[in-house]
Amino acid sequence: MNRAFSRKKDKTWMHTPEALSKHYIPYNAKFLGSTEVEQPKGTEVVRDAVRKLKFARHIKKSEGQKIPKVELQISIYGVKILEPKTKEVQHNCQLHRISFCADDKTDKRIFTFICKDSESNKHLCYVFDSEKCAEEITLTIGQAFDLAYRKFLESGGKDVETRKQIAGMQKRSSRGSRCWIQDLETENMELKNKVQDLENRLRISQVSSSPAGSVTVKSPSTDIFDMVPFSPISHQSPTPTRNGTQLPPVPSRSAEIQRDLFGAEPFDPFNCGAGDFPPDIQSKLDEMQRQRWRGSKWD
Repeated sequence: MNRAFSRKKDKTWMHTPEALSKHYIPYNAKFLGSTEVEQPKGTEVVRDAVRKLKFARHIKKSEGQKIPKVELQISIYGVKILEPKTKEVQHNCQLHRISFCADDKTDKRIFTFICKDSESNKHLCYVFDSEKCAEEITLTIGQAFDLAYRKFLESGGKDVETRKQIAGMQKRSSRGSRCWIQDLETENMELKNKVQDLENRLRISQVSSSPAGSVTVKSPSTDIFDMVPFSPISHQSPTPTRNGTQLPPVPSRSAEIQRDLFGAEPFDPFNCGAGDFPPDIQSKLDEMQRQRWRGSKWD
């Protein structure tokens, strides 16, 4: 049990119950700091912690550093340690996590309490320096314990769950705005990635479901002999000859004359005249044509 609570459990408290249950009691003090302790309670435990933090204070004082001033707000829900000007909460020690509280009889200015940290589950001893109110602050914390215990008995234990919910809300709200913004940015980035993934899936499904007839077939290009390559897809209307046989389709020639690999114009038997051949070749062709005409005449 808290040392201050044991000291005053049979006496009259200095504050009204409404002041601690509906509001809080403020005090100003100097904060020497906090240090980890091995046990949740004990006079020797806090005495070693006070000796350790006093030594650290003398070192800081020799370096020109001042002991920071804080404001304590004591209620049945716990002890808050605030910056006195900006009212920023530096530590929020919930009452059900405080296991020991005492003032130093050898130094009337010093008072301490041990609280179990909510994140690390380590026991920390908080040490303060108050010129006039060290004992009064200790007794006020003891009165807060007494009122909280009475309220617990009256509610049949239901108030414990309420305190846990309030503590959880305070813990979530104590996170800095920077962490909150980082969480929002991370969530926003995840949503963007999901939207991009859905767009890619929709685009792939549209391509796979499109009909085969909608594919545009490019016009075939001619090869080095100025011939159109065979394609089973493109069929042209057959051109009958006098013998009743069908000749292969005549490829259409472009306006520009294409040349082969040797720089010469490709031979086209359908578009060549008499002047296209050299004289010696032309004379042989004429002789062959006369012989053929003579043979057909005798037949």
